[in-house]
This record gives sequence, C-alpha cells and structure tokens, in this order.
Amino acid sequence: MKLNKKHTLSWALFDFANSSYSAVIASVVFPVYYVNVIVGNDNGLGDLWWGRAISVSMAIVALSSPFLGGIADYSGIRKRLFFIYTLISVAAIASLPTLEKGKLFEGFALIALANIGMEGGLVFYNSFLPRIAPQEYHGRVSSWGFGVGYAGSVLSLLIALPLVKAGQFGNTWIMVAAFFMIFATPAFLFLPGDIKGNSSMLQAGITGFRYTVKTLQEIWERREPRRFLISYLIYEDGVNTVIVFSSIFAATTLGFKAQELILLYLIVQVSALIGAFVMAKRTDIWGPKKVVVISLIMWTLVTTLAFFIQTKTQFWILASVAGLSLGTVQAASRAFYTQFVPQGREAEYFGVYSLAGKSSAVLGPLIFGYISSTFGSQRPAILAVSAFFFVGLIILRTVKGGGPNAGLG
Repeated sequence: MKLNKKHTLSWALFDFANSSYSAVIASVVFPVYYVNVIVGNDNGLGDLWWGRAISVSMAIVALSSPFLGGIADYSGIRKRLFFIYTLISVAAIASLPTLEKGKLFEGFALIALANIGMEGGLVFYNSFLPRIAPQEYHGRVSSWGFGVGYAGSVLSLLIALPLVKAGQFGNTWIMVAAFFMIFATPAFLFLPGDIKGNSSMLQAGITGFRYTVKTLQEIWERREPRRFLISYLIYEDGVNTVIVFSSIFAATTLGFKAQELILLYLIVQVSALIGAFVMAKRTDIWGPKKVVVISLIMWTLVTTLAFFIQTKTQFWILASVAGLSLGTVQAASRAFYTQFVPQGREAEYFGVYSLAGKSSAVLGPLIFGYISSTFGSQRPAILAVSAFFFVGLIILRTVKGGGPNAGLG
C-alpha cells in the first residue's frame, strides 16, 4: 500500500474544516453568547444549560460510538454516514442565527445536534486512516491532521474576530457553517468510496458493540490498564470541562470581551503546541507516567488558583500555563496507554480509549453547571474541577508502568 497524496490531503482538510466548529462554536464565542445572551447567567442558569447540552450530546456519542464503529467497519456505508453526520452538524450550526434571547431550549437542541454530528462524524473520519495510509505512515498522517486542524482553528478565529467586534454574531455562525462545509467537501469527494459489506447496518452495529464489550472485559481483568483508564476517565473529564467552560468563566466572572476571548484562545493554542513539542522528547526519556503526573499537578494548581483570580492579567498568565499542560497531558496519556496495548490489537484497544475519552466529557460539565447555578457563582464550580485532576492523579500514582522503556504484557 502506497501513501495516496490526494486521500491524505482531503483527509487532513476535514480536520482543518471541523476545527472551525471546535474553536468558534464549542470553545470560544458561542458558549459565551448562549450563556449570557440567549439564557442569561446572573444566577448560573446559562452555565447549567450549557453543561447539560455538552453532557447530553457527549453521552449520546459515547453510548453510540461502539455501534458506529461497528457500522464503519462491517456495513460498507462508512462514507455515506460520515457525510450525513457532518451535514447534521453543519445544518445545526447554520440554524444558530435563528436563536433569540430566551430560546434556551432551542439553543440546547441545536448545540446538542451540532455536537452529536461533529463528534459522531469523527468516528467515521478516524476509521479512514488505515485505508488511506500504510501503517508506517499512520503517526505522521495523524500528526499532519492535528497540525492542519490547528491552522483551521487559527484561521476561523481570525475571520470571526472582525465579525464579533461588529456584533454580527449571526454572520459568525454562518461563516463557521460555510467554513466547515467548504473544507470538508474534498473528503466527501476524494476519500475512498464505500465497499459493500457482508452485514446489514444493524448487524454491523451489534458486531461492533460485541467487540467493544469483549475488549472492555479483557481490559477490566488486567489491573494496570483498568486503573489507568479509570484515572484517565476522571482527569480527562476535568480537561474537557475546562475547555468548554474556560471562555464562559473569563467572560462572566472576569469581564472578558468576545475579541479578548479569541486572542486568549489563540495564545492558549500556541502554548499547548509549545508544551507538546518541548515535552515530546522528555516523554520518551522520563517516561509518560512522570510527564502526566507533572501535568496533573499543574492542572490541579491552575484550577485551584483560578478560584482566587481577580484580574484579567492574572487570568492571561494562568491560561498560558494551562495551555502548556493541555498539549502535554493529552500526548503523554496516549503514549502511556500504548504500553498496555497487545501487538496487533491496536484498533480494538484504542477504540476503548476513544470511548473513555468521549465519556469523560459527560460528568464534569454537568457538575460545573449545577454548582454554578446553586451558588450563583462560577468560582466554587471551577474549584470543584480541581478535584477531577487530584483524584485522577492519586489513582494514576498507583498504576505500574509508564517508564521510559516499560512494556507491560
């Protein structure tokens, strides 16, 4: 199998496309708009509904991902469903301009649909990698997608900046929908077509679910990967909660304006890349466990200090430090997990890893929203997030392995 440049480029461009959603809609601009303008957040009600939207949508994706993975592998309609899920997300984003003040239920439904379409589509998107690149190129092609995705985040935010400054939020959502669809189109045109499978869609989904359950049972019987995944599930929930609520906290508690949030996010993205790059070699030398432990200590301190933050300058500094840990903890966690994966079982084991990652976006946002609405303040909510990092750290410390050249059978 040779590396197909057309397939690779069109695959990477999809990451470029969907990063506009991740940056503008899921992370920076729309969360603040929904919480403060559509719902109103004086008593934490906006936080509550935003947390519900993210948690419900991610729970649906997490529960359905084993079925979707099975459909992608066995039914022969991978590309068709990839297109349908993406179209659902784009259509929901394009409908966001219809929202007005007080339409919290409509906003909840639209962002949940957009998130389900986006995250569900990624299941099919990721499954194309083995079809478009030989095994020795998987790491590089995956990294190219990540790098191109970062560029997509930056470009979409730079396009959004003047629109946001002018208060044209409806046009901002339309821009994201157009950006997403335009740059996703090459994937639908040029990625390999569907190959007729031997199973119906239902049979394929059931087969995928059975394989996932079987792999889960196998992992559960192995002490070290079981403890690692429990730890990962908990601390990654903290990471995801910070990602989806950081801009809302900055806007509501510290008074950041929309354009300031965009610049803040850009700086965090750059610092995340720097952190991942600087720690890449050290992860191999020190071992991934040590790097994850250091990152979790930093995250615990960052979320604890956020409780006491009073000025924008303090938050700029704190967010930059958090960014350094963001890129590091995710890269090192994946490297740690690889030590538990039996040779030839990579797809099955990383399917479970992905399931844990998607499930980890369920509990944290709900807790943040409920605490914020209960106390009428986001400060105790952000302090509660530190518990995810601390508990995850304690469990991780009990996991054997993670050394520079460790290998666990």
